[in-house]
Amino acid sequence: MAYSVGKCLLLKHLKKRKMTQQQLADQLGVKHQQVNKYVNNKQGMSYEAAKNISVVLGCDMSELYDWKLK
Repeated sequence: MAYSVGKCLLLKHLKKRKMTQQQLADQLGVKHQQVNKYVNNKQGMSYEAAKNISVVLGCDMSELYDWKLK
């Protein structure tokens, strides 16, 4: 059994916590454009970025993406 990464669910988590992309970027110490790339599936998160984001948002790293069974 194997999984592949699907759509990024970051925007859903931001809305749930009433947090803007800019607020997340500020907490992570990155530019707003970087968070926007994740939200719009222009760039995948590194393991380190996903961990940091999951800590800020209070979720599990696996919840940041839609996972598809191959």
